[in-house]
Amino acid sequence: MSPSSSLYSGRLLFSRPASKGLVRRLLARDGSRWVRPSCSLSMNGCAAGASDFGAVTMCETRALPAASAPQEAVGQLRAAVAALNADPPASSSGIIRIEVPIRQRGDAIEWLQAQRQSSLPRCFFSARAPLPDTPALAVGSSSNGNGSHKEQWEQPVSVAGVGSAVFFRGTDPFSLHDWRAIKRFLSRDCPMIRAYGAIRFDASSDASVEWEDYGAFYFVVPQVEFSELEEGSVLATTIAWDDSLSWTYQSAVDELQSTLHEISPCSVKVNRSTLQTAIVNLNHVPTKASWDLAVTQALRMIKGSQTELVKVVLARCSRYITDTCIDPLELLACLKVEGQNAYQFCIQPPDAPAFVGNSPEQLFHRKYLNISSEALAGTRARGKTRADDFQIGQELLLSIKEDTEFTIVRDSIKKKLEMICDEVVVNPSKALRKLPRVQHLSAQLAARLRNEDDEFDILNALHPSPAVCGLPTEEARQFIRDYEIFDRGMYAGPVGWFGGAESEFAVGIRSALLGKGYSTLVYAGAGIVEGTNPSFEWDELDLKASQFAKLLQYQEHHICYQEAGNMGTLI
Repeated sequence: MSPSSSLYSGRLLFSRPASKGLVRRLLARDGSRWVRPSCSLSMNGCAAGASDFGAVTMCETRALPAASAPQEAVGQLRAAVAALNADPPASSSGIIRIEVPIRQRGDAIEWLQAQRQSSLPRCFFSARAPLPDTPALAVGSSSNGNGSHKEQWEQPVSVAGVGSAVFFRGTDPFSLHDWRAIKRFLSRDCPMIRAYGAIRFDASSDASVEWEDYGAFYFVVPQVEFSELEEGSVLATTIAWDDSLSWTYQSAVDELQSTLHEISPCSVKVNRSTLQTAIVNLNHVPTKASWDLAVTQALRMIKGSQTELVKVVLARCSRYITDTCIDPLELLACLKVEGQNAYQFCIQPPDAPAFVGNSPEQLFHRKYLNISSEALAGTRARGKTRADDFQIGQELLLSIKEDTEFTIVRDSIKKKLEMICDEVVVNPSKALRKLPRVQHLSAQLAARLRNEDDEFDILNALHPSPAVCGLPTEEARQFIRDYEIFDRGMYAGPVGWFGGAESEFAVGIRSALLGKGYSTLVYAGAGIVEGTNPSFEWDELDLKASQFAKLLQYQEHHICYQEAGNMGTLI
């Protein structure tokens, strides 16, 4: 494949008017082959009626003796699964996690890099370091609701997984039934059995070809999982079965043994400083001219009396063509170097593009009944000197326009939490969040659920937040549908994991989609409120995308820059 090729052989970005049928016809005309990978490696836990079956009848975590090295841990797991095969349980459905503590601390990205099974799904999620200004509730964050629970598991620093014990994918918007279908495989008693994945920003819009493998949502409980801890690591394997979903225990064991046979116990060193590549072509959708028109129209509506719109977030998709293929895990490793105050993630269905990101924004974190969330809005660059950085931060704090945008986000999240939770606390009301390249206005929120089953209501209420969509939500979302001419896919959607006792989701911003060719799609957005300057917001998009551009060794004189046509045009 030549450097001018993009995802799926030279054709990638589609304007919204292009239908799926047109996409496929154009791909066929170009001589490319579009094949939807079958997800035959496990069952789809969101099959029709799955949520009505109730919890699986068996849910266990089994710990094996600690191993001194990953090689020993792999051998223990293979032996344990062979023993399972010889003595099958009587349950018609269940999920079993077998884990081996490893005395050495390993690197989750390097372990994942060593697993070269390209046909298997992959996932990675790295927790963000706790923020110092997170507000506390009257009941501590480790309480289970009656104040008596003591923490029984260590939170991983990062988790990497391959294979699929059970996956959850659907084409309709993520619903309460889908959430229940996932939760039936999870349990408080097995807190490390988790489903990792992402949800589309707007599942009611058609998916363009690069996002089709993800569906409206995609989650997976990995078959084999490596957890990086502060002072050690854990290698685990998970087996799931359900006769009612036509996936028997024997089928699950056979697939798990096949996957374990391919697992490499070694790690592969990953370059964490540069990708050793250069950009040879760059184009944006929308173009600068189309962006200015869309922002101007948004401002006209915000100032007018015909709608209640007060804010809308518009986004841009930039396609970078590089002179070498970019490995998603190498990109992820480079992002992680500067991501101490952010979530790093990688979601990749079988044979699909990889969704990689470095998001600074938490959507929500639930632990038992306790909920935390945050408001993040307003952007400025970091200063080159300490004095310059302080001055830029003060300008951000005092900006009327940025305060308007931030206040909309903070107050909206607080109002949504108050509808579902008790004891909603905001502290501080506004502060600076400083990241390596940018700084934002930020506020931390904490609340208490009335019932753990309200978790879906929290997800449904908080997404999409005014930080990535606008306010009022439906008016802003409709404006995006009408004027945004590419498919956001999982960009700006929830990315994270569900667990039995705990769940955590970031907002899928500062993200990119990488295929197997030379093309990388980078997404960035900016909030439009009264007082917005279209050119300033375009510069903000460049700033937000700069962490990717820098890693791709952005050099202006190397780039063949194109402003691509938008409406009905392939790029």
